[in-house]
Amino acid sequence: MSDQTFDLVILGAGSGGYAAALRASQLGMSVGLIEKSKVGGTCLHVGCIPTKALLHAAEVADAARDAAKFGVKATLEGIDVPAVIQYREGIIASKYKGLQGLIKARGITMIEGEGRLTSPTTVQVGDSTITGKNVILATGSYSRTLPGLEIGGRVITSEQALQLDFVPKKVAVLGGGVIGVEFSSVWRSWGSEVHIIEALPHLVPMEEESISKQFERAYRKRGIEFTLGVRFQSVTQNDTGVVVTLENGATIEADLLLVAVGRGPATAGLGFEEVGVAMDRGFVLTNERLETSIPGLYAVGDIVPGLQLAHRGFQHGIFVAEEIAGLNPVVISDVNIPKVTYSEPEVASVGLSEAKAKEQYGEAAVASYEYNLAGNGKSHILETAGSIKVVRVVDGPVVGVHMIGARVGELIGEAQLAVNWDAHPEDVAPLLHAHPTQNEALGEAFLALAGKPLHSL
Repeated sequence: MSDQTFDLVILGAGSGGYAAALRASQLGMSVGLIEKSKVGGTCLHVGCIPTKALLHAAEVADAARDAAKFGVKATLEGIDVPAVIQYREGIIASKYKGLQGLIKARGITMIEGEGRLTSPTTVQVGDSTITGKNVILATGSYSRTLPGLEIGGRVITSEQALQLDFVPKKVAVLGGGVIGVEFSSVWRSWGSEVHIIEALPHLVPMEEESISKQFERAYRKRGIEFTLGVRFQSVTQNDTGVVVTLENGATIEADLLLVAVGRGPATAGLGFEEVGVAMDRGFVLTNERLETSIPGLYAVGDIVPGLQLAHRGFQHGIFVAEEIAGLNPVVISDVNIPKVTYSEPEVASVGLSEAKAKEQYGEAAVASYEYNLAGNGKSHILETAGSIKVVRVVDGPVVGVHMIGARVGELIGEAQLAVNWDAHPEDVAPLLHAHPTQNEALGEAFLALAGKPLHSL
């Protein structure tokens, strides 16, 4: 490989890196995209896409199990894990091939190998120096563990969980955030016993408290056990299983322990600090326009402190490409980025919780309405329970939307538009919501906050 020069060099081809590459090429820049593994990164290969494929297989299993209540004669004979893997890998392969074709069609130069930042404008890949007028750091994240908790054997992360070729009888899950509850949902639908351990007071602890409580009720009803507000102490394992000990002395026995305590920034040993990039606990510090402490050097995605979401990285990548091109793109704050947990039930939210809104605007200046999905025809048809909560400033805009129930992740698009465009409920109330859809439940919540509830008192 010879030395190469581009308008833009991107280190990492995950969601943030490849989005930056595509947008930059669209804007007329020459782009060198460096990746040691596969374009698409964690999200496509070991994150969002494969886990959602498993969750769909879990949904199909639940549908077969519950078919009789809908008048359909069906039986669930079991889970053919190799066939599930084949289905999942087929989806990944198709998306990967499509992405490779798109990169090639846009004239982006893929550079295979592990890159190391050697100056604000150069990345070393093997014996070659790749130079850019600008450089974007997009190296992504890895599965964290806890101090003293070693991954190996029957103690696994989400990456190893995806590779399992069997359905475990019982799983202990360390962490009640998105990754932990999604895998718990899959395994429970496939017939496993599951016990989640979460040190904070609630499952999905980053969500509105009322949503977390409803989520816990739903998981309890599904037979998923959980221990809240107690820290993990240790784990021992042998040929047949694991024994997890908590700080209160309680023990949990299982076949496996899934460690799902979040993801860390993949920045170690890549030369960032040596070049002078300001860092904090492995994260790259940037200003609100994603420029690092070194002018002309940017960072995007999971290595930037804040939400670790594929679509946040994707938006970061587009933003920086446009920033370099002088288009002055709009900053979207983390609080106004939509979040979805793809479990059963799903959780989706955007904007401020009611508590955070009251902190920001004052107790008397905030109003909210929570619409129960029991009043929604499509939700009743789907046999799902849950609610949609809308938070507004009195006589002002919608500042938060929080939802729980089957398929509510599909409603987050309208919710994020309302929040990010500072819409008042009165602005949305006249707009039509097709019937019968779950989307009507969001419309009903807006109607209620606009002072004209129809299907609620």
